[in-house]
Amino acid sequence: MAVKTLQDLFIHTLGDIYYAENQILKALPKMAAEATSQELKQAFNTHLEETRGQVQRLEQVFKLCNAPVKGERCDAIEGIIKEADGLLKEIEDPEVKDAGMLAAAQAVEHYEISRYGALIAWAEQLEMDEVIDLLEETLDEEKNADRLLTEIAEGEVNEEAA
Repeated sequence: MAVKTLQDLFIHTLGDIYYAENQILKALPKMAAEATSQELKQAFNTHLEETRGQVQRLEQVFKLCNAPVKGERCDAIEGIIKEADGLLKEIEDPEVKDAGMLAAAQAVEHYEISRYGALIAWAEQLEMDEVIDLLEETLDEEKNADRLLTEIAEGEVNEEAA
């Protein structure tokens, strides 16, 4: 897709985050299965359900933009997931693995937060009010997930890993 306008950039980035969310849907069940911290396991499972809703909202945004629902390969999310997979294969201690998975999950959240923030800013410029509401709902969920992961890290996971 040739990106010539802000609308084009919006649709391209929408495809990027749609692809990323679908990759996250594949990764979260694996992470939940490997987590030894019950709190971390629950956070992964909760975010899995939220991510399903986020994908549905993104599909609504595509429709509101009269654009086909289509993911754009996202090198960033693939890199974050690949890096996390490689690191986690090297970690033998389950508590240290929990800390590593938590940090990887936060890297994903931070990427998503930056993408949704940009999409919202562009949607504001393009006067796409209904789209803004959908994206802000997802951005709020991503920020809450990041806060929860920080609380879990500071509450037990990092201490257990130490």
